[in-house]
Amino acid sequence: MVSKLSLSEFRERLKNNTEIGSPKLKLSPFGIANGFTGTKPFYGLFDDKSFRLTLNSAVSPSFYIIKGKYKITNNQLKVDYIMEPGNQFQLIWARYSPIILILAINIFFLFFARGLRRASTIVNLFLLFMAFYSRWNEERKRKKLEEKFISIFEIR
Repeated sequence: MVSKLSLSEFRERLKNNTEIGSPKLKLSPFGIANGFTGTKPFYGLFDDKSFRLTLNSAVSPSFYIIKGKYKITNNQLKVDYIMEPGNQFQLIWARYSPIILILAINIFFLFFARGLRRASTIVNLFLLFMAFYSRWNEERKRKKLEEKFISIFEIR
């Protein structure tokens, strides 16, 4: 991808829009300790050739990291980046925990609460909704992170 910015402008925007710190630490359970102070949109590390950024939010973090490199080629700033899961366990938990809960609740109702069919139906519908919502929400956060990155660094 190509950015409309010059190399110095790109580095300046990285500096102005990124709070310095490890993106893996931000996505870990310990990330909440350093999360409420930042006003910059990204959290991560960068140098003269590469960057690793994630969303700077303690309340609703994205589990994805933008990892990439940038360089000048033919008088244009070329930015190569990929979106990768930062913490695989959290991503798997967000996607599959509602399904595991559906199985566990159904086993509970099957063996211990046979007279509560209406309650089991309501709980199953709620957990099914949560299964679809959690997948949709993670995809939405990934797209939001990528759109914010593209708009701030003017990538086309």
